[in-house]
Amino acid sequence: MAEGENEVRWDGLCSRDSTTRETALENIKQTILRKTEYLRSVKETPLRPSDGLSNAVSLDGLNKLLAHLLMLSKRCPFKDVREKSEFILKNELGIRIPRPLGHGPSRFIPEKEILQVGSEDAQMHTLFADSFAALGRLDNITLVMVFHPQYLESFLKTQHYLLQMDGPLPLHYRHYIGIMAAARHQCSYLVNLHVNDFLHVGGDPKWLNGLENAPQKLQNLGELNKVLAHRPWLITKEHIEGLLKAEEHSWSLAELVHAVVLLTHYHSLASFTFGCGISPEIHCDGGHTFRPPSVSNYCICDITNGNHSVDETLNAAGICQVSDSFFEVEALMEKMRQLQECRDEEEASQEEMASRFEIEKRESMFVFSSDDEEVTPARDVSRHFEDTSYGYKDFSRHGMHVPTFRVQDYCWEDHGYSLVNRLYPDVGQLIDEKFHIAYNLTYNTMAMHKDVDTSMLRRAIWNYIHCMFGIRYDDYDYGEINQLLDRSFKVYIKTVVCTPEKVTKRMYDSFWRQFKHSEKVHVNLLLIEARMQAELLYALRAITRYMT
Repeated sequence: MAEGENEVRWDGLCSRDSTTRETALENIKQTILRKTEYLRSVKETPLRPSDGLSNAVSLDGLNKLLAHLLMLSKRCPFKDVREKSEFILKNELGIRIPRPLGHGPSRFIPEKEILQVGSEDAQMHTLFADSFAALGRLDNITLVMVFHPQYLESFLKTQHYLLQMDGPLPLHYRHYIGIMAAARHQCSYLVNLHVNDFLHVGGDPKWLNGLENAPQKLQNLGELNKVLAHRPWLITKEHIEGLLKAEEHSWSLAELVHAVVLLTHYHSLASFTFGCGISPEIHCDGGHTFRPPSVSNYCICDITNGNHSVDETLNAAGICQVSDSFFEVEALMEKMRQLQECRDEEEASQEEMASRFEIEKRESMFVFSSDDEEVTPARDVSRHFEDTSYGYKDFSRHGMHVPTFRVQDYCWEDHGYSLVNRLYPDVGQLIDEKFHIAYNLTYNTMAMHKDVDTSMLRRAIWNYIHCMFGIRYDDYDYGEINQLLDRSFKVYIKTVVCTPEKVTKRMYDSFWRQFKHSEKVHVNLLLIEARMQAELLYALRAITRYMT
C-alpha cells in the first residue's frame, strides 16, 4: 500500500467521453477507499517498529491522491468530474481532507476578476478541454492568460507542439530542459509542474537529484541556459560549436534549435509567472493544506505579503491615489497625442535616432528597484543548474562594451523564422503567430477610455525591452520611450524581464494604477514575447554564424 499518486490512472478523466470519465472516477474512488480503509485498520492494530515508515509513506500517497482530487474538483473543465471529485472528498471518506490555500490563480489579481472554471462560454470550454486533455490539468497560467483568449489559444498550441508533438528531442528531455530553464529564475512553480511531467513520461528520477546526475549531453547545455537567461548578448558561435562537436555527447542542429526554443520559452514563462503573481497549483506544495481553517479564516501571511483586500486598505490616502492615477492616464494620453503630432511635423535624423538609442540603453542600466537585493535560490530548485551566482548584469558595467545588435542586420522575420522552420518544421510558424498576436493585440481601450489607438504605447514597451538587450531598430525614435513609460513602469518591466524572481506585489500595483488587471496581463504578454524574441535573436544569430 506504499505506492503514491502514480498507481492511479488519471488519463481517463481527460477523455471527451463521459462514460470513460465515469469509469476512471470510480476506479480512483475505489483506490482511495482501499487506502483509507488500510490506514484505518493500521491505527487499530499494535504498531511494529518496521511499520512506521511504511505507514507514513502510505499516508503521504493518500494525501497526494486527495490533493489531486481537490484540484479536479476546482479546475477540471468537465462538470461531472468536478462534482464527483467534490462528492468523494466530502461525503465518502470520513477522514481529514485538504482545502485550497490562497485566493485563486494569482496573488496579484482578485479571484472574482478571473474567469471561474464552469462559467466559460462554448468556445472557451473547447480551449479549456483541449488544454486539460493535453496536460491533465488546467493550470493557473492558463486561467490568468484567459483574459486574452486569442493569445491563449496560440500559446497553448505552441506549447503543446514543443512538449508533445513529433520533434527532434525525446519527451523526457523536453521537460528536463523546461526544469533547467525555469530553475535559472528560481521559479519553483514551473519546476514542480515539469518534475511531475518528466516523471509521467518516464524520466529517470535520479536526474532530479541535480544536473550532475543527468546525461553529459544535458549538462553541456547548462552554459547556454545560463548565458541565454541572464546575458544573451554574450552568446557566440563558439557556444554553439561546443555543443555540436562534443563527440559522443554532441547535439544535432535540429536538437539544438528545439532546445533553444524550449529554453527561451521557459525563461519567458518564468517572467510571466512572477510578473502576474501566479499561485502554486492546488495539488502542488503550497497550494493546499490539511489544517482546518482558522476561526477568522484570515492568514497572517496574507497581511505580511500585502495580500489583504483592496476594500480594507482603501482609506483617505487610497482615495487620493485613485485621483492621482486618473490624472496619470490623462497625462499619458496627452503625451501620445503630442508625440503623434511631432511625428507628423518632423522626423529626426539617423544620427539623432542613433544617439537617442544609446542614451536610452545607458539609462536603462540605472533602472532598478529599491527592493533590488539578491535572492538566494532554494536547494530544491538550484540543484537543476550550475553557477548559482551568475545572474543578470547590465551591458557596460565594469567597463565592458557590448556592441549594439541592429535588427536591420539580423531580424526574426527575415532570418530567425526561416532558420527555426528549416530545422524544426512548423515551429517557426507557431512562434511567429504568437509574436504577432502579442504585439498587435488591442481592444482599443486604455483604462476607462475607449476607441484609443494604443500602437504607439505597445511599440514603446516592446522596443524598450529590446533596448535593454542592446537590440536597436533604426526606424524608431527612442526619445518616445521616456515620454511614455514612467519610472515605476520601467522598474516593473526591467524586473519582470531580467530578474523576475524579484517582482513584488508592490511593483505590480504601482504602475498604471488606473488600468484594469486584464491590461496589466496584456503588458506581461508583451514582456514575455519581446524577451523570448530577444533571446532567440542572439541564439539564432550565433547558430547562423556557426553554419556560415
